[in-house]
Amino acid sequence: MKRNYSFIPVFMLLGIFSCNDDNTTKTEAVTLGDPVETQQPNTNYKPAFEGQTRIGSVKTATNLKIDVIATGIGRPWAIVAMPNNNLLVTDKSGSMKIFSEMGTMMTEVSGFPAVDDGGQGGMLDVALDPDFTSNRMIYWSFSESFGNGNLTSIAKGKLSADEKSIENPTVIYRAEPSYNGSLHYGSRLAFDDAGNLYATIGERSDLVTRAQAQQLDKALGKIVRITKNGQAVSGNPFMSTANAKPEIYSYGHRNPQGLAFHPVTKQLWESEFGAKGGDEINFIEPGKNYGWPIITYGLEYSGNKIGEGITQKEGMEQPIYYWDPSVSPSGMDFYTGNAIPEWQHNLFVGALSGQHIIRLVIKNNKVTGEERLLADKNERFRDVLASHQNQSLYAVTDNGKIYRISKN
Repeated sequence: MKRNYSFIPVFMLLGIFSCNDDNTTKTEAVTLGDPVETQQPNTNYKPAFEGQTRIGSVKTATNLKIDVIATGIGRPWAIVAMPNNNLLVTDKSGSMKIFSEMGTMMTEVSGFPAVDDGGQGGMLDVALDPDFTSNRMIYWSFSESFGNGNLTSIAKGKLSADEKSIENPTVIYRAEPSYNGSLHYGSRLAFDDAGNLYATIGERSDLVTRAQAQQLDKALGKIVRITKNGQAVSGNPFMSTANAKPEIYSYGHRNPQGLAFHPVTKQLWESEFGAKGGDEINFIEPGKNYGWPIITYGLEYSGNKIGEGITQKEGMEQPIYYWDPSVSPSGMDFYTGNAIPEWQHNLFVGALSGQHIIRLVIKNNKVTGEERLLADKNERFRDVLASHQNQSLYAVTDNGKIYRISKN
């Protein structure tokens, strides 16, 4: 018998921090409504702790203005803000485009290495060098034909002064081994304040590669931490482990497509696709094992159990939050503005199969409220940008649109 985990009381009062840090003493009482998820879960698995799934709902009080500022832009996968407030958007076909903050296309950037854009592959994420204003360097992830298959690769290059081409593109990292498939590349990028680059690497989906998420001599199913030149960062957790890849930062991941640092605590957060249920939000710590494919809150797409059908095991981390049924969480970002005060430091995640933008209120590293935005648009939201200087939230969709959400 399936169980509905709607155990959060409808009018539960919760203290949610409204100042600069989720550890400040100033709190605001918030009334939670029913969980946003109303469908039955796929499994009868029980959460490890209260609030791990189907938390009560919150609602944005500020009146919002929602605009589609660009359409027909191709197959976007990622969106980032540039120092001049323009928007840099990747296209799975192998290029990038630059738009104004109001959606006017400025230039198309070419000169990138060839991508293998079959299935889930192509030109994927992009990140600006922390010193972009002085060196104009950008970093991007893409699926690259390599050996007898393909893999997740990371490259860097200099954006030309006219912003129409990439100069001296160089592949700095390849997540080996390669595999002849077209799924689960991971590929989200994020820089920390020290200038180290983090990248999510998928386990390539198939049963023959899935187990590599637990193997430290393989890069699949990992988050890696590398320098700007693609080398392992000194101090990585497995540098002294025999036969382990020194770039590995965490392991036991399935297909992580979201990665972001909390703007105040500087802690690393990740979103990860489950299979049939079991999508996750994780708080990432160095050297930790996040369990895939040994523990999961999901099922095979066939409906069968994954492995032994267990959700907890000693030495493996629990997700901070999970969804069942799946929403397919993709790119994510923390809101850093104050134009919409109730959003400050909330986490926003694009949902593909869920067809909405997820808003998660976080307190003390736990999700304390959830909202679904733009659920009436019937869009697969691939990536979100919540840290723009103009304090708007941007999102790109699989059918080639850019949305802008701002205070009305």
